[in-house]
Amino acid sequence: MAGSFSPATLEQVRAANDIVEVIGSYLPLKRAGANFVTLCPFHKERTPSFNVNPQRQIFHCFGCHKGGDVFRFVQDYENVAFPEAVRRLAERAHIPLEQERHAGQEQARYLKETLLQIHEQITQRWQTALGQDAAGQRARDYLARRAVPADAVKLFRLGYAPDSWEDTVNWAKSKGFELPVVEQAGLILRREGETGYYDRFRGRLMFPICDEQGRVIGFSGRILAEEVKAAKYVNSPETPIFAKRKVCFGLDKSKRAILDSGFAVVCEGQLDLITCFMAGVKNIVAPQGTALTADHARILKRYVDEVVLCFDSDLAGQNAAVRALDDLLASGLAIRVATVPTPHDPDSYIKQFGGAAFQALLERAEGFFDFYLNHLCATNDTGTDKGRLTVVRALSAAAHKTGNAVLIDTCARKVGQRLGVPPTVVHAEFGKNPQAVPRPAAPGQAGEPGAADAAPRLPAAEYWLIKLLLLDETLLDWAAAHLDLEWLQHPLAKQITSARLTAHRDRSWSGIAPFIGQMPEAAASLISEAVSDPRPVPNRPRQLADVLKRLRDQFLDRQLGQLAQQLGNPQLASPERDRLQRQQMELLLRKKQPMPAPPATG
Repeated sequence: MAGSFSPATLEQVRAANDIVEVIGSYLPLKRAGANFVTLCPFHKERTPSFNVNPQRQIFHCFGCHKGGDVFRFVQDYENVAFPEAVRRLAERAHIPLEQERHAGQEQARYLKETLLQIHEQITQRWQTALGQDAAGQRARDYLARRAVPADAVKLFRLGYAPDSWEDTVNWAKSKGFELPVVEQAGLILRREGETGYYDRFRGRLMFPICDEQGRVIGFSGRILAEEVKAAKYVNSPETPIFAKRKVCFGLDKSKRAILDSGFAVVCEGQLDLITCFMAGVKNIVAPQGTALTADHARILKRYVDEVVLCFDSDLAGQNAAVRALDDLLASGLAIRVATVPTPHDPDSYIKQFGGAAFQALLERAEGFFDFYLNHLCATNDTGTDKGRLTVVRALSAAAHKTGNAVLIDTCARKVGQRLGVPPTVVHAEFGKNPQAVPRPAAPGQAGEPGAADAAPRLPAAEYWLIKLLLLDETLLDWAAAHLDLEWLQHPLAKQITSARLTAHRDRSWSGIAPFIGQMPEAAASLISEAVSDPRPVPNRPRQLADVLKRLRDQFLDRQLGQLAQQLGNPQLASPERDRLQRQQMELLLRKKQPMPAPPATG
């Protein structure tokens, strides 16, 4: 699990990120005795069952049984892989990782930190200009006309870039930033054929673009004077911290709602997203300054298996939905399309009909191929042979991209019904398309072996064995001498017990949190549950002896049961029957032997 990070680095990052402080930055924690509690972010509940233990630096939910260390929490809450969780916590603590310690990488890391600092500070500058400067009145008037509430302006940190050629240039100088670095940030441009710089964003309403951690990495500036002949939007260029094809506007604020709802709504623009978000539709993102890309699809696939496209009702918006098909299918995402009635976009629709009406529109979103069939029939003359053939061929090409024979057949039947063409004719035309290679089922879809297979329930004795070995270091020597791992049935119990005894034998034990960090998720959850279990364990040596005797006897009973089954065979030869009966007697004698008591602990 540690990947390319050394144990020393992981421990340094872990030690620098107190789990109470980290989780407290995401969730409102309340003290409950020696621990902290809150409502679990991983399942819906009314009373808090999510516990954070500051002494052991772990968390555990007694409702959904998720648990682990600070790395696991960031992995699960942010929905990122382990290396990314380490990087985020390292950045939080300003700890350079091994990969960043070479001269060139150290320089790149410093540049990235400087660019993030510049973006954060200019965001604050433009927020102040919007809220307080007289020149920002135009932007305030525009927001009032668009009915953007003050809490939305604050939440999305909207700002105003003054209508000046050198406002940002002069601001950067006053802050001590080197202008070539500010140019790398995409905020200023070098004058052609001259010395000096000028501002990229002038007289525009500014939308900060954030990464998934909520750090400002770029901007989108909307023009305020409609009569001016200039681009409606100006976006940050590609920089060392901003790649528009990999950034979904609003994801930093909507990711939790996306996970909770099980699908992501994809709209076209920032104002559409803000209006939807403030109206309660919070599982929403917008591609940033470009069409929906394969990178956007892969990002969304980390969170959900389904997207609902909600683009503008005009032809351009509908065509954008069609163009998104290939990349969404390639990512394994299921697709629906919500059509906003003409002449509305999501922003104007909500303003007129309200958030509940828009939510209902999303719930009625049709499958992509139903939408595409309607779109093709509306944009082609289906009264002509040419129009009908265009519809058949276009939908056939789209359906074959799925590689799903059932869906291809369904589309062919629907096309035939819609056009009044015999099904055999449509199927014949569909058959002219080269068959796509079937796509593998996405995780959790039907057909994935073992996806829904639950592990066998942990026997009570094995649970208490884990709990005792984790709670009391003094019992380890005795346990190692008297426990046979073959007595354990559950694979997680065997894995945890073996790892705990090995750490004791090798003198590599450094605490619960590092131990959890070495374990897969299921084992980590079981460990956190065992050590967070509030039930007292008095007289631990006696308890451990009882647990081991129970495990031994259960193991012997299983063997005796197998022997009894074999002895029940009437055709068993006498020598073999005698051998099995001797084994039976030996097992019965072993079962009668008492388990020696471990030494009492102080």
